[in-house]
Amino acid sequence: MAYLLRLLFYGVIVRTVVLFVLGLNVRHRERLPAKGPAILAANHNSHLDAMAMISLLPLHLLPKVRPVAAADYFLKNRLLAWFALNVIGIVPLNRQRQHLHDDLLAPVAAALERGEILVFFPEGSRGNPEQLAEFKSGLARIAERRPDVPVIPVFTHGLGKALPKGEWMIVPFFVDIFVGAPLHFDGDRTGYMQQYRDAMAALALEEKHAEWS
Repeated sequence: MAYLLRLLFYGVIVRTVVLFVLGLNVRHRERLPAKGPAILAANHNSHLDAMAMISLLPLHLLPKVRPVAAADYFLKNRLLAWFALNVIGIVPLNRQRQHLHDDLLAPVAAALERGEILVFFPEGSRGNPEQLAEFKSGLARIAERRPDVPVIPVFTHGLGKALPKGEWMIVPFFVDIFVGAPLHFDGDRTGYMQQYRDAMAALALEEKHAEWS
């Protein structure tokens, strides 16, 4: 039952909103993963971000595609928690340790071990519309743990205007998505995060010069 609801949500509702209400331009679609494990690491401006990412992938991958989301936000009441876990399909991540030795990244590691494709937002939380915030080191720590898993930078433009933080009314606004080449961990967290920043900066620059047919 939950899978059918998830298929209805992403296959009908989300795709209708993303493809027809908003409109979506995607560059370098061929760089998207055909199977898991993999991570789509994108900028975060809107509640629509994860849904837009998931709409890029074919529906047959849906059982393996899950957004990583803050447990304290999405699990704060029973109804929202059920919807987030069973329909949106989140991997809930605690942002604060309850105990000294808590492994905050354990749910992400377990999902990758299952061969899933994760949507991950290195900024941690939604920022101001169409502005990049500081990327946190969690992405590098995940890559260090699973250096075999490709991390694909994804830059989006327009979602922060279509549904900015604090708003619940979707405004029709064309969305551009740029998919970067996969990154692989080279043993250095600091250097890896700089690679990611450079990749996102290059994709953002590509967006400014894009000419869509």
